[in-house]
Amino acid sequence: MIRVSGISVESGPFRLTDINFEVPRGRCAGLVGKTGSGKTTLLEALCGLREVSSGVIELAEQEVTHLTPRDRDTGYVPQDAALFPASTVRQHLEFAPKLRGWSGAEIERRVGELSEELGLEALLERRPFGLSGGEKKRVALARALSARPSVLFLDEPMSGLDPDAREETLRYFSGLFSKTPVTTLWVTHHLEELGELPGEVWELDEGVLSLRPRRTSPSRIL
Repeated sequence: MIRVSGISVESGPFRLTDINFEVPRGRCAGLVGKTGSGKTTLLEALCGLREVSSGVIELAEQEVTHLTPRDRDTGYVPQDAALFPASTVRQHLEFAPKLRGWSGAEIERRVGELSEELGLEALLERRPFGLSGGEKKRVALARALSARPSVLFLDEPMSGLDPDAREETLRYFSGLFSKTPVTTLWVTHHLEELGELPGEVWELDEGVLSLRPRRTSPSRIL
């Protein structure tokens, strides 16, 4: 569950004021808006990367408004993937579970699960340099999901991909989410990317959030 109640966020001269919305547990909602509308600012506030000046953020039934990113039980895929240049794909997948004190056997099982589900088995000992755009996105997604977060945030996950890579990456997302339901907020400036999302689609325009009509047909994503 994601519940945002009356939050305000400042980023230089830009300001989001009195933002309210909710994503039910296990659903995937969309957030659309043109470049500069405040989508990433809002996402960073939800992840704990940016302080809010007022309001309440609840994730997975817990108030997290002033908690650190590490304490929010979330996974985050930034727009540029933000992979660690010196780390192998395997080390990316091990990173969050190690921080949370998982045993070696638990980490090994989780790496195996994710690498199989996201087609990363042949890439585990490689580093980000030389990976394709789609491969980097899948590594970033696997890293975000590695510690089994309750909530997942995706910031423009299809950006920078050619049409073939976009379709391939969407197939991996769809298969993964069908096996591992996780409350997800998918942020994009391309409405068509969301397909027929079964959850709500919100639109952010010049700091104002509004709800688009609810979708009812099956989603491309879930």
